[in-house]
Amino acid sequence: MNKKIKTETVDHLFEAILTLKSPEECYAFFEDVCTVNELLSLSQRYEVAKMLRDKKTYLEIAEKTGASTATISRVNRSLNYGNDGYDMVFARLNRDEEKMA
Repeated sequence: MNKKIKTETVDHLFEAILTLKSPEECYAFFEDVCTVNELLSLSQRYEVAKMLRDKKTYLEIAEKTGASTATISRVNRSLNYGNDGYDMVFARLNRDEEKMA
């Protein structure tokens, strides 16, 4: 974990996020907290991560998401050398999908 972001105020933000119970609640909260561009940027990075995990090429990812190669590279570095946050979320989503099947 990056010690630079581990602060009391970030803890408060994450605690608030953990209270959200539906996509509608997420939309309401994140639209208030983020600018449209910030939210679109976060969602773009998440889509890039999913496509990288699916072994898509940088060109395919850039064409589908509009992400720059710098953004794709940054997300790829997080997937390979980060804190495994993406992998944790992807694993949980896969488990949830398997339970529903």
